[in-house]
Amino acid sequence: MSIGGNHLIHALRRNINVTILLFNNRIYGLTKGQYSPTSEVGKVTKSTPMGSLDHPFNPVSLALGAEATFVGRALDSDRNGLTEVLRAAAQHRGAALVEILQDCPIFNDGSFDALRKEGAEERVIKVRHGEPIVFGANGEYCVVKSGFGLEVAKTADVAIDEIIVHDAQVDDPAYAFALSRLSDQNLDHTVLGIFRHISRPTYDDAARSQVVAARNAAPSGTAALQSLLHGRDTWTVD
Repeated sequence: MSIGGNHLIHALRRNINVTILLFNNRIYGLTKGQYSPTSEVGKVTKSTPMGSLDHPFNPVSLALGAEATFVGRALDSDRNGLTEVLRAAAQHRGAALVEILQDCPIFNDGSFDALRKEGAEERVIKVRHGEPIVFGANGEYCVVKSGFGLEVAKTADVAIDEIIVHDAQVDDPAYAFALSRLSDQNLDHTVLGIFRHISRPTYDDAARSQVVAARNAAPSGTAALQSLLHGRDTWTVD
């Protein structure tokens, strides 16, 4: 998300056939505990002794903005959810990004405890393609439209047809992006699952097809040399 950010967004944009696992522990653990691009505002670390001023990246939103063809998020301790997302990402042909929420036991232990401990049912929003987005210990919360975005509502306060049915296969990333914005740095709500899963030609396949087409269309022998020397643009100098 920092020194690799440029490579990340362009790999996703070009739809290179690669699976990227982004381990988000909201800290720079390898360099001994500095704040990172996903650290929450006010985070006190060795490099921010008075608290971080930076607004953090939402990795899923960033990937969707780059129009990745597969985007998912899972919690490291959720074995079933993590397995489901990783399996789908591995089987996907194209650029796939999976954000894995995990603690750094040395420099940021317990950073995602709110998603594991008592009351987590009211924070974690699990989405599955084709299913209504309902959560809570007894399904008492749901996701509905709100203006140009989405919001959390009480299931008892809305009609059944107002509850969003998750569609990971819609081509326009706007819906998945709106869904990603329900997650906040305070972990009041965090969406887990597959946000987007669409099919688009990969850069790899397109490049191979272009090479084949060029070979089939290219002249040979003397004609090939003349074609190379002349190029596509020529000028006559009087």
